[in-house]
Amino acid sequence: MPTTAQETRSTSWWRRVLGPVQAPPSRFPALRYAGPDDAEALRRLADLDSSRPPRGVVLLAEVGDELWAAVSLDDGHAVGDPFRPTADLLLHMLQRANALRRAQRGRMEALPRVWPVTPAV
Repeated sequence: MPTTAQETRSTSWWRRVLGPVQAPPSRFPALRYAGPDDAEALRRLADLDSSRPPRGVVLLAEVGDELWAAVSLDDGHAVGDPFRPTADLLLHMLQRANALRRAQRGRMEALPRVWPVTPAV
């Protein structure tokens, strides 16, 4: 907060009202491969999206500790959290999945795979 009259006059009114500006938490997604321990989180995400969970080699997008989207490199099946702005993120992930699939041609078996169990209805 401003301490002198000169600092008070030179500080914009919204800075005087709001106080010091703090950086917002990171909202950029981190992309990573899913492992077997991500199967339950993938199933929950697919339930939110009213879809089946992606299987095989899966690329995940996390913001903070929250899973927002997932794309299968095997078949291109994608799911996203409908309560988050994931449309552009899923488009980017599908493009990235295509590039990874081309780059890993013949070496996909070395990547981690996920086989989430879909509950029987």
